[in-house]
Amino acid sequence: MKTRLDVTLTVNGERVTRSIEPRLHLIDFLRLELGLTGAHAGCEHGVCGACTVRVNGEIVRGCLTLAASLEGARVETIEGLSDSGEIRALQDAFVAHNACQCGFCTPGMLTTAADYLAQGGAADRAAIREHISGNYCRCTGYQAIVDAIEDAARRRAGGAA
Repeated sequence: MKTRLDVTLTVNGERVTRSIEPRLHLIDFLRLELGLTGAHAGCEHGVCGACTVRVNGEIVRGCLTLAASLEGARVETIEGLSDSGEIRALQDAFVAHNACQCGFCTPGMLTTAADYLAQGGAADRAAIREHISGNYCRCTGYQAIVDAIEDAARRRAGGAA
């Protein structure tokens, strides 16, 4: 007999309750239970960053976080960040700088970049590289991604792109 747990959390502003397996990871909860496939299941070991989402305002690895541990938590996925318009400037900058390439890392990278900007991150290339260092991209070599985040940071600060 398998044990299931009821978990209630708020995902992208909507309260959801599901009966889940105790060891279900957040990334699988989002993708399989809620159909939110923006965050990707990459390495499943917490090193690639493709599964990055926000929980109670902090970025976390969805593949390392058990959904059952998030009772009452507020979860924001790339879909929620996009729908709210919060990452619009970042999305525009990623397109303008060709920072998307294959797109597999993009949702996690955008979520991490949004966290950087929300913390008041400046157009400082070294600081940007440090902040996104937990997110792997195999296509861009990071140059275009750093350019895009730097551009968004400058625009946010009222400077020219």
